[in-house]
Amino acid sequence: MTNTTEIFPWNDNFKTGIDRIDEQHRRLIDLINKLASHLTYQSEPKTLNSIFTELSEYAFYHFRTEEIIWAQYFLDDELELKHKKIHQSFIETILGLKNQDNSHSEDQVIADILSFLTHWLAYHILGDDMQMAKIVRGIQSGLFIEEAKLYAQWELSGAMKVLIETILSMYDNLSSRTLLMMKEIMEKERAEEKLRLAANVFENTLDMICITDADLNIVDLNPVFCQSYNLSYEELLGRNLATLKLGFNGQDFSSALWEEVNNKGHWCGEIKNRKSSGELEAEWLTLSSVKNTQEVITNYVGVFSNVSQLFLRQHKLETLVNHDALTGLPNRFLLADRLELAIADTKRSSKTFAICYLDLDGFKLVNDTFGHTVGDQLLCEIAQRFKSVLRSNDTVARIGGDEFVIVLRDIKSLEDCTVMLDRLLVKVSQPVLVDNQTVQVTTSIGVAIFPHHGNDAESLLKFADQAMYVAKDAGKSRYHFAEVPEN
Repeated sequence: MTNTTEIFPWNDNFKTGIDRIDEQHRRLIDLINKLASHLTYQSEPKTLNSIFTELSEYAFYHFRTEEIIWAQYFLDDELELKHKKIHQSFIETILGLKNQDNSHSEDQVIADILSFLTHWLAYHILGDDMQMAKIVRGIQSGLFIEEAKLYAQWELSGAMKVLIETILSMYDNLSSRTLLMMKEIMEKERAEEKLRLAANVFENTLDMICITDADLNIVDLNPVFCQSYNLSYEELLGRNLATLKLGFNGQDFSSALWEEVNNKGHWCGEIKNRKSSGELEAEWLTLSSVKNTQEVITNYVGVFSNVSQLFLRQHKLETLVNHDALTGLPNRFLLADRLELAIADTKRSSKTFAICYLDLDGFKLVNDTFGHTVGDQLLCEIAQRFKSVLRSNDTVARIGGDEFVIVLRDIKSLEDCTVMLDRLLVKVSQPVLVDNQTVQVTTSIGVAIFPHHGNDAESLLKFADQAMYVAKDAGKSRYHFAEVPEN
């Protein structure tokens, strides 16, 4: 058998960042899809049992692998013990489904197992395994285990959790519908040599679903799709999907989408479409291709879910994680990304960039004299002054207290850099009126240039920090370039 029914399509959202675990997850998904394919094409019970046995044995092997990896970081931790219980519960549920009484047909047993597997594995990967992997990567980066847990919990909480649950619900619904749809197509091809789809497959979903021919002309659609356009079934039948969903028409996006759908059989991701009011909204699209027995695409199935609010909440969460709560400037996490990007871009060009380490002179005196409220307002004003001097491709980040780091991109010469530094010194030194109090600070700046002072972010920050202390010792309100390290 050469046909494959993918009821559980893999995409990069499932990657945990631990290669060995990701490889095993992909193997488990391949086996689930293999089992679904044999069920769809009515393979012999003996074949189905053989594949099920292979899948079960590989799942047990995968659990052992995971537990060995987690034990290196979570020995006797409650998360590790909870994860083991989840594995044991999985094994017990699978055995229970396999040993159902004789009133269930072999097909029904396998279908029940497939439904459980797709639902459970998606939750396990995106929920439990993703949390464990994020904690491991946090520990590997130098965090203590409790710090790593908090960071992982933050990343997977709130909007991200809602988004994951929405995507998993879509996977669960799409998996069962896809399996039923493929069975009906096969039966009708054998009996009638033509494609007819049953409307009740998607009558009761809250998502917009439509089926098109190979040219994207709509041949069937569900009631929610009609309601979203305030048009009748008859008015939408025959319309081209690309004229209704303008998000299909972006050239770069569209070509990538269709290449994946036609080559892999499916695509899922965010797509922008315009409402009848003219406002753009985000939708989550799962698009699948349907092939006949000659492997020719005859239809496309599109499932659209409105997730605008989820993406907005996710964006807000990412902003909180990557930005300083007081000033709104990038924090250490986002600064690290910007530095890596600057290094990669600079290596491809003839330009360079500078890292400036700044410490405010006299800020402690302001805090001690006028209180932290005035100090916080002063920091916000200084942050705005930094932004007013810098260009759009530069970055200013607050890394703690009264310490900031500025990345000056596309520096052609030291003169370019000194002009910007002089402007920063003047701007910061101007008095600030806060709560009818006039306060004033200056700044000392240490400067390191890529690649003269280092080829990585850590080295550049180290030399810039050292240069800042030289500037402060020399009288403050000035800048100093780091010494070029000896080879």
